[in-house]
Amino acid sequence: MNNCLGIINLDENQSRMGELVRYRTLASVPLSARYRVIDFVLSNMANSGIEGIGIFTANKSRSLINHLTNGRPWDLHRKKDGLRVFNFGDYDPNYDDVHNFLDNIEFIEQSRREYVLISPSYMICNIDYNEALRYHKKSKNDITIVYKEVEEADKKFIECEVLNIDNNNNRVISIGENIGREKNAKINMEMYIMKRELFTNIIHECIKTGIHRKIRGYIASNLNKFEVGAFEFDGYLSCINSIKSYFDTNLDILDQNINKELFYNKKPIYTKSQDEPPTQYTDMSLVSNSIIANGSYIEGEIKNCIIGRRVVIGRGAKLENCVIMQNTIIGSDAIMDSVIADKGTVVNESQVIKGTSNYPVTIQRAKVV
Repeated sequence: MNNCLGIINLDENQSRMGELVRYRTLASVPLSARYRVIDFVLSNMANSGIEGIGIFTANKSRSLINHLTNGRPWDLHRKKDGLRVFNFGDYDPNYDDVHNFLDNIEFIEQSRREYVLISPSYMICNIDYNEALRYHKKSKNDITIVYKEVEEADKKFIECEVLNIDNNNNRVISIGENIGREKNAKINMEMYIMKRELFTNIIHECIKTGIHRKIRGYIASNLNKFEVGAFEFDGYLSCINSIKSYFDTNLDILDQNINKELFYNKKPIYTKSQDEPPTQYTDMSLVSNSIIANGSYIEGEIKNCIIGRRVVIGRGAKLENCVIMQNTIIGSDAIMDSVIADKGTVVNESQVIKGTSNYPVTIQRAKVV
C-alpha cells in the first residue's frame, strides 16, 4: 500500500472515558500493560506498507507526542513521508475536523499517493489494509467503508455507527447508530478508503457549503451521490469509547486466542520500547492469567490482571480483574477487584477497593487512596 496515504483522525468522542483522558488524548491511554491505544492502528498501517502517515489530534497531546517520538518503533522515521503529527488546531475534531484538514491541506495535496485511508485510533484490531484496498479497486467504489458484523451489539459498541447495507450489491444504504436494542449489527469501524483527490474535494466542499463540519457526516449525507461500498473485517474488534469498554478490552486480551490474534500473528503490534529490567517475583507472590510488564516488583496475589511497568505490589495484597498502569504502588494487604488505577497511583496498606464488571472503579492519575 505504498500508493496510499494514511490519516489517523483522532476525532473520537471521549465524553465517556472519564478520568483516563483528563491529561491525555484517548489515543495515548495505556493498553495491555505496555502498549497505547494508538499503537494498533499505527502498526496496522505500517504493516500494510503505508509509508506516509499523518495524525490529526487536538490539545492534550504531550503524552501522545512523547510516545510517538520520531516514528522509529513503526519504521516511520524518514526524510520523505514518514510520521507527521498535526495538533493544536482551533477546532475540536469531535465536532469539526474539516477545518483541521484544511489547515494542513498541503500535507495531503503534496502527497504522491493516489489513495487515502482514514482511520480512528480507538478501534482495536489487527487488520491487513491491503485486502480492503484490493476490494476497493476491484469494486470500483468511490468510497469503501470497513465494518464488522457483531452478535453482541446490545452489550458492546454502544453509540458506534451502524451500516445498513444492500445485500444485492454491497452498497451502503444508510448509516445509523447502535443504541443497544439489537444483538446483531454491522458496526462501522470508521475506516474509509478513497482517492486522495476525492478526499480533498470533500474537504473543500464542506468548507464552501458550511453544511458539514465532519468528513463522516458528509459521507453519510451523500450516499446517493457516491458509490459507497462496504468491506467486511472478520477478526477481533473492540471499540474503546467508554470506561467499561476500556476495562473489557484489557480483560479480553487475557484470552489466549484474542491475545494470539492481536500480537502473535505475522503482523505484530509495535510500541515504544522501554529499557526496563525483568519483573521480580518473590516467594510470596502468586500470579495467574495476567499480563505483567517489565520493571515491576510483585509480592502479592494477582489474578486476571493487567499490570504496567514499574508497579510495586506489596506482600499480602490481592488483586483480581484489575488494570494497573505504570508507576503504581499497591500497599501490603490491600484488596482490589475490578479497579482501573491510572499511572502513579498509591494505594495505602489494607485498603479495600471493589467495583463490578459493569462499573469498574477508576482511580485518577497520581492519587493516593
